[in-house]
Amino acid sequence: MHTNVEQIFTFIDQESTFIEEQQSATYLEGVVYALELWLEEKKVPTVYNPDKEQIRKAVQLAILKGMKKSAQVNHQMTPDAIGLLVSYFVKEMAKGKKELSILDPALGTGNLLYTIMNAIPTENYAFGVEIDELLIQLAAQTGELLTHDVQLFRQDALKPLLIDPVDIVVSDLPVGFYPDEETAQDYFLQSKDEMSYAHHLFMEQSMKHVKPGGYLYFLVPATIFETKQAAQLHKFIKEQGWIQAVIQFPSSIFKTKGQEKSLLILQKKSEALKAPREVLLAKVPNMSNKEAMELFFQKIDIWQEENSK
Repeated sequence: MHTNVEQIFTFIDQESTFIEEQQSATYLEGVVYALELWLEEKKVPTVYNPDKEQIRKAVQLAILKGMKKSAQVNHQMTPDAIGLLVSYFVKEMAKGKKELSILDPALGTGNLLYTIMNAIPTENYAFGVEIDELLIQLAAQTGELLTHDVQLFRQDALKPLLIDPVDIVVSDLPVGFYPDEETAQDYFLQSKDEMSYAHHLFMEQSMKHVKPGGYLYFLVPATIFETKQAAQLHKFIKEQGWIQAVIQFPSSIFKTKGQEKSLLILQKKSEALKAPREVLLAKVPNMSNKEAMELFFQKIDIWQEENSK
């Protein structure tokens, strides 16, 4: 018997492959077509009452298949293991909140954002920004299938955003140099010596769009504090916020050393709050080691308890 995830994936895969072969389109364009058929109820997968996570996972599998065929560097997706761990931290830090507003300024296909929205029990709504037309189309369709309250903007996220400050920002930041030097001049984190790092500018833009006391969850290069532009970033964070945690992911979940990432959790300064007593510095163990993961979560619980005193 096939699972809901398998049935949905098979439906999307068959329709996408058909479009790819018949119309000289890419597989990802075929995914857009398949999701459109489903949304318009012209053709639907034969599944019984799928939940939001089953839909997200099936769509994700189809998009991943398309991305493997695509040579575009910006067509990458946040691994599920990372998304679920980020969700855990968001959930823990959002306890007691009745409603949560979220922004992802580098939305991609929306997989990280929707993983978090599916995981948190708090009523939530979100904003996403993405410049790539195909990716934002996939994100919009997935959000509609998941019936999430999400508003999307197709634009360069480093240009002015018409989005009010939110409770939290989550983002798998695009890494590399930002080519628009004129726009970069508006940022504190612009580099005077070379082109500015896009991921630094995204962090500054995000800080502008989060409420005082709000949290920012960034997936960043593991070497973010070891680069030539790191001193300026340190200065910016010290002025604007507090580092709550730096979580290093196991290298086994990345293809190469250069792709390794960490989770950087910041909090925007607020007069009503104090800086954390201690910054959480932790390394995620092998995720298939249940005992090691339990100890890891215990360490986080102890840190949270100490910090809330």
